[in-house]
Amino acid sequence: QVQVAESGGGLVQAGGSLTLSCTASGVPFGDLSLGWFRQAPGKEREGVSCINRSGSSTYNTDSVKGRFAISRDNAKNTLYLQMNNLKPEDTATYYCAAVRAWTSGTYCPSSRTFDYWGQGTQVTVSS
Repeated sequence: QVQVAESGGGLVQAGGSLTLSCTASGVPFGDLSLGWFRQAPGKEREGVSCINRSGSSTYNTDSVKGRFAISRDNAKNTLYLQMNNLKPEDTATYYCAAVRAWTSGTYCPSSRTFDYWGQGTQVTVSS
C-alpha cells in the first residue's frame, strides 16, 4: 500500500516563501513520477509542478514559472516544492500526487493519471 503525505503549508505574507515536502512509502521512491497539484475553493484542481522519476526533467505551469521549483531526493524518499514570491492567488490546498509509471516530466499529466494522493496541505497567502 502506497502512502503519500505532505507537510510544510502555512500562512505567509505576499512576497514570502514556503517549502512543501512530500514523502511516499510502500514502493521504491525512484519508481514514482510525482507532481504537485492545487485546488482553491470553487476552482478545479490544477497541476502546478511535475517531475520525472530521476528528477532530470521538471515542469512548472505558467503562473508559477520563475517562482516555484520542484525537486526530489530519491535517497531521502522526499519531494519538494520551493515556493518564492508568493501571491494571494497561490492560496489553495496543495496535494502531492504519485504514479508508479514513467512520465516525461515535461508537462503535468491529468490528475486522473496519478494513483496516489496525499491529504493536502493548506497554503494561505495574505495581501
